[in-house]
Amino acid sequence: MGKYLGIDYGAKRVGLATADSSVKIASPLRTVAPHELVAAIESEGPFEAVVVGLPRGLDGQDTPQTLAVHRFSDDILWRRLHIDPIYQDEAGTSGVAEDRLKASGKSYAKEAIDAEAAAIILQDYLDSI
Repeated sequence: MGKYLGIDYGAKRVGLATADSSVKIASPLRTVAPHELVAAIESEGPFEAVVVGLPRGLDGQDTPQTLAVHRFSDDILWRRLHIDPIYQDEAGTSGVAEDRLKASGKSYAKEAIDAEAAAIILQDYLDSI
């Protein structure tokens, strides 16, 4: 039995989510600064799979953020941690995440949106396998 990790990568904040491979229900974990990401991944792992949200433009084209996500994946996940990431479309996940948090009626910090978005990205992947 293993775990999955979902990542919503951003230049300022990185949302993390996890799911147990037997249950396959994603839950927000936390939000970290990019420089804390390696330690966070190492402390939570090992993982059966790491799913990274991939941003695209409205027409499906690469954007500067798409390139930043690939750079992060190559430099941190592949070269440093020897993890081969799985990419999942992240279109609209931040908006859905914010709507979910607002609907809960509880107050939340802006950082919670990133972790919730990571959970949506991971759940989308889990639903597809």
